[in-house]
Amino acid sequence: MIFKEANNCFTLANEVKIPCIGFGMWQTPDGDVAVNAAKHAIASGYRHIDTAAIYGNEESVGRAIKECGIPRKEIFVTSKLWNDEHGYENTMAAFEISMKNLGLDDYMDLYLIHWPNPIKFRDCWEEANAGSWKAFEELYEAGRIRAIGVSNFHGHHLDALKKTQKIAPMVNQIRLCPGDTQDDVVAYCKENNILIQAYSPLGTGKIFEVPEMQALAEKYSKSIAQICIRWSLQMGFNPLPKSVTPARIEENARVFDFALSTDDVKMIAALKGCAGYSSDPDTITW
Repeated sequence: MIFKEANNCFTLANEVKIPCIGFGMWQTPDGDVAVNAAKHAIASGYRHIDTAAIYGNEESVGRAIKECGIPRKEIFVTSKLWNDEHGYENTMAAFEISMKNLGLDDYMDLYLIHWPNPIKFRDCWEEANAGSWKAFEELYEAGRIRAIGVSNFHGHHLDALKKTQKIAPMVNQIRLCPGDTQDDVVAYCKENNILIQAYSPLGTGKIFEVPEMQALAEKYSKSIAQICIRWSLQMGFNPLPKSVTPARIEENARVFDFALSTDDVKMIAALKGCAGYSSDPDTITW
Protein backbone atom coordinates (compact mmCIF):
# COMPACT_ATOMS: atom_id res chain seq x y z
CA MET A 1 0.00 0.00 0.00
CA ILE A 2 1.43 3.36 -1.07
CA PHE A 3 0.64 6.44 1.01
CA LYS A 4 1.59 9.94 -0.11
CA GLU A 5 0.47 12.05 2.87
CA ALA A 6 -0.79 11.71 6.43
CA ASN A 7 -4.47 11.89 5.52
CA ASN A 8 -4.26 8.96 3.07
CA CYS A 9 -6.18 6.04 4.49
CA PHE A 10 -6.26 2.41 5.46
CA THR A 11 -9.61 0.72 4.85
CA LEU A 12 -11.12 -1.14 7.79
CA ALA A 13 -13.05 -4.41 7.50
CA ASN A 14 -16.33 -2.48 7.38
CA GLU A 15 -14.99 -0.21 4.59
CA VAL A 16 -14.55 2.81 6.88
CA LYS A 17 -11.46 4.83 5.95
CA ILE A 18 -8.92 5.68 8.66
CA PRO A 19 -6.00 8.09 8.06
CA CYS A 20 -2.69 6.27 7.84
CA ILE A 21 -0.98 8.33 10.56
CA GLY A 22 -2.77 9.35 13.74
CA PHE A 23 -1.83 11.98 16.27
CA GLY A 24 -1.53 10.47 19.74
CA MET A 25 -2.64 12.40 22.84
CA TRP A 26 -1.24 10.08 25.52
CA GLN A 27 0.72 11.97 28.23
CA THR A 28 -0.32 15.34 26.79
CA PRO A 29 -1.39 17.69 29.60
CA ASP A 30 -5.01 18.82 29.49
CA GLY A 31 -5.76 22.45 28.69
CA ASP A 32 -3.95 24.79 26.33
CA VAL A 33 -1.03 22.39 25.80
CA ALA A 34 -3.32 19.65 24.50
CA VAL A 35 -5.55 22.04 22.55
CA ASN A 36 -2.61 23.68 20.81
CA ALA A 37 -0.90 20.37 20.06
CA ALA A 38 -4.03 18.89 18.47
CA LYS A 39 -4.76 22.07 16.52
CA HIS A 40 -1.20 22.23 15.23
CA ALA A 41 -1.38 18.58 14.20
CA ILE A 42 -4.54 19.23 12.22
CA ALA A 43 -2.97 22.32 10.62
CA SER A 44 0.03 20.14 9.70
CA GLY A 45 -2.13 17.64 7.81
CA TYR A 46 -3.13 15.07 10.43
CA ARG A 47 -6.78 14.07 10.23
CA HIS A 48 -6.76 11.36 12.89
CA ILE A 49 -6.68 12.21 16.62
CA ASP A 50 -6.30 9.41 19.17
CA THR A 51 -7.26 10.02 22.80
CA ALA A 52 -8.79 8.04 25.69
CA ALA A 53 -10.85 8.63 28.79
CA ILE A 54 -7.87 7.92 31.03
CA TYR A 55 -5.68 10.47 29.22
CA GLY A 56 -7.76 13.23 30.80
CA ASN A 57 -7.69 15.42 27.69
CA GLU A 58 -10.86 14.53 25.79
CA GLU A 59 -12.27 18.01 26.42
CA SER A 60 -9.14 19.60 24.97
CA VAL A 61 -9.40 17.40 21.89
CA GLY A 62 -13.01 18.49 21.52
CA ARG A 63 -11.99 22.14 21.73
CA ALA A 64 -9.30 21.63 19.11
CA ILE A 65 -11.75 19.99 16.73
CA LYS A 66 -14.21 22.86 17.12
CA GLU A 67 -11.58 25.58 16.75
CA CYS A 68 -9.41 24.12 13.99
CA GLY A 69 -11.51 25.27 11.03
CA ILE A 70 -11.67 21.81 9.45
CA PRO A 71 -15.11 20.20 9.00
CA ARG A 72 -15.87 17.58 11.65
CA LYS A 73 -16.50 14.89 9.02
CA GLU A 74 -12.88 15.21 7.83
CA ILE A 75 -11.40 14.42 11.26
CA PHE A 76 -11.22 10.86 12.55
CA VAL A 77 -11.63 10.77 16.34
CA THR A 78 -10.72 7.79 18.52
CA SER A 79 -11.29 7.31 22.24
CA LYS A 80 -11.15 4.34 24.59
CA LEU A 81 -13.11 2.69 27.39
CA TRP A 82 -11.13 2.69 30.64
CA ASN A 83 -10.48 -0.34 32.82
CA ASP A 84 -12.93 0.36 35.64
CA GLU A 85 -15.91 0.74 33.28
CA HIS A 86 -16.14 -2.72 31.72
CA GLY A 87 -19.52 -4.42 31.45
CA TYR A 88 -22.60 -3.47 29.44
CA GLU A 89 -24.16 -0.73 31.59
CA ASN A 90 -20.84 0.81 32.63
CA THR A 91 -19.75 0.96 29.01
CA MET A 92 -22.91 2.67 27.86
CA ALA A 93 -22.49 5.34 30.54
CA ALA A 94 -18.75 5.79 29.89
CA PHE A 95 -19.36 6.24 26.17
CA GLU A 96 -21.83 9.06 26.78
CA ILE A 97 -19.33 10.79 29.09
CA SER A 98 -16.61 10.59 26.43
CA MET A 99 -18.99 11.94 23.80
CA LYS A 100 -19.87 14.87 26.08
CA ASN A 101 -16.23 15.55 26.93
CA LEU A 102 -15.27 15.48 23.25
CA GLY A 103 -18.18 17.71 22.33
CA LEU A 104 -19.39 15.21 19.75
CA ASP A 105 -23.10 15.53 19.08
CA ASP A 106 -23.49 12.78 16.52
CA TYR A 107 -20.85 10.06 16.39
CA MET A 108 -17.39 8.91 17.38
CA ASP A 109 -15.25 7.47 14.63
CA LEU A 110 -13.58 4.68 16.62
CA TYR A 111 -14.08 3.38 20.15
CA LEU A 112 -11.75 0.82 21.73
CA ILE A 113 -11.68 -1.35 24.86
CA HIS A 114 -8.43 -0.02 26.33
CA TRP A 115 -7.17 -3.21 28.08
CA PRO A 116 -8.60 -6.76 28.03
CA ASN A 117 -7.85 -7.91 31.57
CA PRO A 118 -7.74 -5.03 34.07
CA ILE A 119 -7.20 -5.84 37.71
CA LYS A 120 -10.75 -4.84 38.69
CA PHE A 121 -12.20 -7.57 36.46
CA ARG A 122 -9.40 -10.13 36.67
CA ASP A 123 -11.71 -12.88 37.94
CA CYS A 124 -14.36 -12.27 35.27
CA TRP A 125 -12.59 -10.54 32.38
CA GLU A 126 -14.26 -12.62 29.65
CA GLU A 127 -17.74 -11.81 30.93
CA ALA A 128 -16.87 -8.13 31.43
CA ASN A 129 -15.43 -7.83 27.92
CA ALA A 130 -18.46 -9.57 26.45
CA GLY A 131 -20.75 -7.06 28.14
CA SER A 132 -18.69 -4.12 26.92
CA TRP A 133 -18.57 -5.53 23.41
CA LYS A 134 -22.36 -5.98 23.38
CA ALA A 135 -22.64 -2.26 24.17
CA PHE A 136 -20.09 -1.46 21.45
CA GLU A 137 -22.08 -3.46 18.91
CA GLU A 138 -25.34 -1.73 19.81
CA LEU A 139 -23.74 1.71 19.59
CA TYR A 140 -22.19 0.75 16.25
CA GLU A 141 -25.47 -0.55 14.85
CA ALA A 142 -27.19 2.65 16.02
CA GLY A 143 -24.67 4.76 14.10
CA ARG A 144 -23.13 6.27 17.24
CA ILE A 145 -19.72 4.75 16.45
CA ARG A 146 -18.37 4.28 12.92
CA ALA A 147 -15.89 1.52 13.86
CA ILE A 148 -15.24 -0.56 16.98
CA GLY A 149 -12.12 -2.26 18.22
CA VAL A 150 -9.81 -3.14 21.06
CA SER A 151 -6.41 -2.23 22.46
CA ASN A 152 -3.67 -4.37 24.03
CA PHE A 153 -5.57 -7.58 23.21
CA HIS A 154 -3.67 -10.80 22.54
CA GLY A 155 -4.98 -13.74 20.56
CA HIS A 156 -6.59 -15.50 23.53
CA HIS A 157 -8.48 -12.34 24.47
CA LEU A 158 -9.79 -12.05 20.91
CA ASP A 159 -10.69 -15.74 20.89
CA ALA A 160 -12.70 -15.23 24.08
CA LEU A 161 -14.53 -12.30 22.50
CA LYS A 162 -15.45 -14.48 19.51
CA LYS A 163 -17.62 -16.65 21.77
CA THR A 164 -20.30 -13.96 22.01
CA GLN A 165 -19.52 -11.28 19.41
CA LYS A 166 -21.79 -10.59 16.45
CA ILE A 167 -19.35 -8.10 14.93
CA ALA A 168 -15.61 -8.66 14.89
CA PRO A 169 -13.20 -5.96 16.09
CA MET A 170 -11.94 -3.80 13.24
CA VAL A 171 -8.84 -2.48 15.05
CA ASN A 172 -6.36 -3.65 17.67
CA GLN A 173 -4.15 -0.88 19.04
CA ILE A 174 -0.95 -2.24 20.61
CA ARG A 175 2.53 -1.02 21.51
CA LEU A 176 4.71 -1.42 18.43
CA CYS A 177 8.10 0.13 17.88
CA PRO A 178 11.56 -0.95 16.73
CA GLY A 179 12.48 -4.08 18.68
CA ASP A 180 8.96 -4.61 20.08
CA THR A 181 7.04 -6.17 17.22
CA GLN A 182 4.57 -8.49 19.03
CA ASP A 183 4.77 -10.93 16.12
CA ASP A 184 2.11 -13.37 17.35
CA VAL A 185 -0.47 -10.65 17.93
CA VAL A 186 0.29 -9.00 14.60
CA ALA A 187 -0.04 -12.31 12.74
CA TYR A 188 -3.38 -13.04 14.45
CA CYS A 189 -4.75 -9.63 13.52
CA LYS A 190 -3.63 -9.86 9.91
CA GLU A 191 -5.23 -13.30 9.58
CA ASN A 192 -8.50 -11.90 10.96
CA ASN A 193 -8.54 -8.64 8.95
CA ILE A 194 -8.02 -6.47 12.04
CA LEU A 195 -6.06 -3.27 11.44
CA ILE A 196 -3.03 -2.98 13.71
CA GLN A 197 -2.48 0.44 15.25
CA ALA A 198 0.94 1.22 16.73
CA TYR A 199 0.99 3.29 19.89
CA SER A 200 4.32 4.52 21.25
CA PRO A 201 5.90 4.09 17.78
CA LEU A 202 8.94 5.99 19.04
CA GLY A 203 9.38 3.70 22.04
CA THR A 204 8.49 6.53 24.47
CA GLY A 205 11.80 8.22 23.63
CA LYS A 206 14.22 5.36 24.30
CA ILE A 207 14.74 4.80 20.60
CA PHE A 208 16.76 8.01 20.24
CA GLU A 209 19.61 6.43 22.19
CA VAL A 210 19.98 3.39 19.90
CA PRO A 211 23.17 3.55 17.78
CA GLU A 212 21.67 1.58 14.89
CA MET A 213 18.80 4.06 14.63
CA GLN A 214 21.22 6.99 14.75
CA ALA A 215 23.12 5.43 11.85
CA LEU A 216 19.92 4.98 9.82
CA ALA A 217 18.96 8.60 10.42
CA GLU A 218 22.28 9.65 8.93
CA LYS A 219 21.94 7.19 6.03
CA TYR A 220 18.51 8.51 4.99
CA SER A 221 19.05 12.14 6.09
CA LYS A 222 15.95 11.89 8.27
CA SER A 223 15.27 12.12 11.98
CA ILE A 224 15.08 8.96 14.09
CA ALA A 225 11.39 9.71 14.64
CA GLN A 226 10.79 9.81 10.89
CA ILE A 227 12.64 6.51 10.48
CA CYS A 228 10.42 4.92 13.16
CA ILE A 229 7.19 6.19 11.64
CA ARG A 230 8.19 5.20 8.13
CA TRP A 231 9.17 1.74 9.42
CA SER A 232 5.76 1.39 11.07
CA LEU A 233 3.96 2.21 7.83
CA GLN A 234 6.10 -0.22 5.84
CA MET A 235 5.30 -2.90 8.41
CA GLY A 236 1.61 -2.31 7.66
CA PHE A 237 0.89 -0.59 10.98
CA ASN A 238 -1.14 2.57 11.63
CA PRO A 239 1.29 4.66 13.75
CA LEU A 240 0.16 7.19 16.39
CA PRO A 241 3.15 9.46 17.11
CA LYS A 242 2.83 12.03 19.89
CA SER A 243 4.52 15.38 20.45
CA VAL A 244 3.69 18.79 21.87
CA THR A 245 6.48 20.55 19.97
CA PRO A 246 5.22 22.22 16.75
CA ALA A 247 8.36 21.48 14.73
CA ARG A 248 8.31 17.81 15.70
CA ILE A 249 4.58 17.51 15.04
CA GLU A 250 5.22 18.74 11.50
CA GLU A 251 8.35 16.59 11.06
CA ASN A 252 6.54 13.41 12.11
CA ALA A 253 4.07 13.86 9.25
CA ARG A 254 6.83 14.25 6.63
CA VAL A 255 7.59 10.58 6.02
CA PHE A 256 6.34 10.13 2.46
CA ASP A 257 9.34 11.26 0.43
CA PHE A 258 11.55 8.26 1.19
CA ALA A 259 11.37 4.51 1.75
CA LEU A 260 13.43 2.18 3.89
CA SER A 261 15.10 -0.77 2.19
CA THR A 262 13.74 -4.24 2.92
CA ASP A 263 16.94 -5.09 4.75
CA ASP A 264 16.70 -2.00 6.95
CA VAL A 265 13.06 -2.77 7.79
CA LYS A 266 14.14 -6.24 8.96
CA MET A 267 17.11 -4.87 10.87
CA ILE A 268 14.95 -2.39 12.76
CA ALA A 269 12.48 -5.12 13.69
CA ALA A 270 15.34 -7.27 14.97
CA LEU A 271 16.59 -4.71 17.51
CA LYS A 272 14.92 -6.72 20.24
CA GLY A 273 14.19 -4.77 23.40
CA CYS A 274 16.06 -1.67 22.26
CA ALA A 275 13.17 0.52 23.43
CA GLY A 276 11.69 -1.84 25.99
CA TYR A 277 8.73 -4.18 25.69
CA SER A 278 4.97 -3.89 25.99
CA SER A 279 3.23 -4.68 29.27
CA ASP A 280 1.59 -8.09 29.72
CA PRO A 281 -2.16 -7.37 29.61
CA ASP A 282 -2.84 -10.30 31.94
CA THR A 283 -0.59 -9.03 34.73
CA ILE A 284 -1.11 -5.26 34.63
CA THR A 285 -2.06 -3.68 37.94
CA TRP A 286 -4.33 -0.94 36.64
